[in-house]
This record gives sequence, C-alpha cells and structure tokens, in this order.
Amino acid sequence: MKIRSYSESQLNSLMDKIGDAFDYAINDCKIAGAEFVKMFATSTVCKKIENGDVSCISGKSGIEIVVECVNEITGKELNTSPRERYERTAEYWCGWATCYYQWWSSRKYASIFRAVPFDEILSLYPMLHEASEEKFAEVMDDKIRKAYPETNLKRIRTAYGCSQRELAEMAGVGLRSIQMYEQRKKDINKAQAESLYCLAKVLGCTMEDLLEM
Repeated sequence: MKIRSYSESQLNSLMDKIGDAFDYAINDCKIAGAEFVKMFATSTVCKKIENGDVSCISGKSGIEIVVECVNEITGKELNTSPRERYERTAEYWCGWATCYYQWWSSRKYASIFRAVPFDEILSLYPMLHEASEEKFAEVMDDKIRKAYPETNLKRIRTAYGCSQRELAEMAGVGLRSIQMYEQRKKDINKAQAESLYCLAKVLGCTMEDLLEM
C-alpha cells in the first residue's frame, strides 16, 4: 500500500524538472552534488513537492527550484545563466531517476539521500541510465532496505518498550504474525486493516506509520 501525493500523470513533467534542477545546480552553478542534495532535501520547495503541492509540481521550472532552494538555505541570489543543452547529463539523470523513486516509494528525499548519497547514485549511471525506471527503483529499494534494516513495526515497538509477545497479547494479533512482519517474511502492507489498527492503537502511532514504503 503506497500512498502517493500526486498522480502518475504529473510525474514525467516533474522528473524532467528535477533532472534540470540537478543539472543546472551542479554543472552550471558549480554546486557540489552532495551539497545540493542537502539543500534540496531540507528546503521548503522539496517538502511541498513531497506533499503534492501543485504550485511546485506544475508551477516551477527546474531552474526556479534551484534558485529558491539556494536562496532559502544560504541566503544567496543565483544569477547564473543556464548553458545550452544538447544532451542529458549524468547529473540530470540522477535527479530524474531519484524523482521517480521518491514518487514510487513515497519516501522522503532526505531519507533517500541519507541512505544512498548523491555520489553513490551517480555511480549507478553507467549501469542503469538505459534501464527502466522500475529497475532503478528496485536497485534503490534494495540499497535503502540494507541501510534501514529494521522494519517500522520493530523500530516503533522497540521505542515503545514492549516485547513481541507483550505486543501480541495487548493487540490481540498473533505472535507468529508479528515475528514474521518484523523479519520481512510476511508483508505488513497486506495485513488486515483490523490487525494494523490494533497494533497502531497499542503502539500509539498511525496505521500508516507501520507500513513499509
């Protein structure tokens, strides 16, 4: 169950814009890729994109996104003119492909870049730039699951301070089911809504918090 903030029909245009933003920031403005993704991921415009704000998804160009991010985070006004583009760069691809993965996974950009830094994404370009977006998403998902090995259920349960058995008894959900969810041997995204509700009620979180995006 993936909850997406905007429709697939809006995705292709936004992928181009984020690709343009990465290309312009890194190749024209000479901002290091690792530095730009930090600015982008913490910016207001990024949060608006993640939340499906139409004014950002449809209303801004890639260059406008960069200008707004840099001004918000550093206070600097960019006035660098974009060069004439004859082909899509590796940096463009990084932004373009990561935008797809963010939509596909519903993960936050900050979470993505924390697990898979910009330079690591860039290193995937020779292998994956001619592959499908879905293949890139599969590779990224594998990397992110390795970076965040604990399931949301285990992380929240541990923070709450109860054992699997105690949670099973309080929530009325089978102990074996909880064990399998936490070992990723059973997909919690396919759990019955009633079970998710009972687990979330005991743990003091939302049902969505327990899902694996």
